[in-house]
Amino acid sequence: MKRIFSKLLPLSATCLLTGCLSVPHPFEHDKQGQKGGMATAPTSRLDIPLPQDKSLSPDGEKLWAAQVTQALLDQSIPAMAQPVRSGDWWVKLHTEQRGDVIVPLYSLMTPQGTVRATQEGPGVPAVAWSAGGPDVLHEAAQQGAGQIVSILTGVMAESMEEDPKSLKHRGARIFFQGVTGAPGDGNISLARAFVVSFREMKDTIQTSRTDADFTVTTTVKVTDGPAGSRGHPQQNIRIDWRVTDKDDKEVGIATQLHDIPAHSMDGMWGDIAMAAAEEAAGAVEEMITRYSSRDAKPIPKPQEAKKNK
Repeated sequence: MKRIFSKLLPLSATCLLTGCLSVPHPFEHDKQGQKGGMATAPTSRLDIPLPQDKSLSPDGEKLWAAQVTQALLDQSIPAMAQPVRSGDWWVKLHTEQRGDVIVPLYSLMTPQGTVRATQEGPGVPAVAWSAGGPDVLHEAAQQGAGQIVSILTGVMAESMEEDPKSLKHRGARIFFQGVTGAPGDGNISLARAFVVSFREMKDTIQTSRTDADFTVTTTVKVTDGPAGSRGHPQQNIRIDWRVTDKDDKEVGIATQLHDIPAHSMDGMWGDIAMAAAEEAAGAVEEMITRYSSRDAKPIPKPQEAKKNK
């Protein structure tokens, strides 16, 4: 983490730059029901039927399926604990016994009933697993949801790889709405510096919403702070860089927080605007990359996976 601000201003707090980064969204579809024009992309609903391998009691099977479903919902995956419906992708919950350990397995299934990929969770002592305790199944479900998201991300990466118009093959188009709320010349200088910061990046800033992949909105808020050392008044400045996708769904927010000498930003921002904008540009790039999964690696096709064994 660069601490550029602390070098330029006598701040009592170092720069906090965080993005509320989302997990990948492999189920985002266009109006035709496909992502990136790929008919092989998962549908917008992921079915979680009851497991059929009898490693658990009927109540344990229901609980495991319910826990996995909830864990996926918590990660913004629209999963449903229900029997497989026609046309849906689904997750097969099953297990494998290895000695005195049960290994939970999670297979992503196509609508045709073929295995797209399988991941395994950490092994659980067979006695504890067969007992089907809520804590054991909850922990397994949390681990399993992460494995399922990993598979879905790989499937989406494959779809993007095959689509020449996807963000794997071009930079994102970013509509920048500008800066509001800053004292002094902050609205103008921050905006200009943010645009300049993208000149060497793959992604590009544009002044129109037309064909934009993402939108960045920046707000600045200044509030009175504590008196500070030796009675010098202080203010708190907060800069939020909010990123949304083309459907206005939040991708993340990068926030910069600082304590500053009161009214020290009421005039020209100068190099401080550039420092803030450079850090924000890096955070925006990271949020877009993680949200779109453009750097994710496609998972091998079933036949490729078999050859590599």
